[in-house]
Amino acid sequence: MKIYVILSFNDDGMENVYVGADEEKALSLKPEDYDCDALFVEIWEDGEKTDDYRLA
Repeated sequence: MKIYVILSFNDDGMENVYVGADEEKALSLKPEDYDCDALFVEIWEDGEKTDDYRLA
């Protein structure tokens, strides 16, 4: 099972804004939703990070 971790970044640091298995929900999030400069996604599978990239 894949787990999506969405991280928001701004001047104050980093925060997890979503952690879950719903790919559609995870990839539909936008920086405006969290008042941040950027969102990044980490994809985890079987306890290992398999991918990461800037979402928006």
